[in-house]
Amino acid sequence: MPKAIWNGQVIAESNDTVVVEGNHYFPADAIKKEFYKDSDMSSVCPWKGKASYYSLEVDGKENKDAAWYYPEVTELAKGIKGRVAFWKGVEVLG
Repeated sequence: MPKAIWNGQVIAESNDTVVVEGNHYFPADAIKKEFYKDSDMSSVCPWKGKASYYSLEVDGKENKDAAWYYPEVTELAKGIKGRVAFWKGVEVLG
């Protein structure tokens, strides 16, 4: 089962990930919400839409803007709507 791990803690886990451009997108209900904080960061992908971010906090350490999701997606990216992906040292295994 794919797992997202940061700072020694599993922060998301699901058999239902979607891989796009090498990133595993986990369903929103598969993330462990206690480790996520809303972020003001956003970015735009020409074919997916506008991304919003979460910062992670595990055992007193913060990983700013390390998870992203698309609240609204383009028709081309409808498969990742409601899903969360990771970068900035978050390891995805499985």
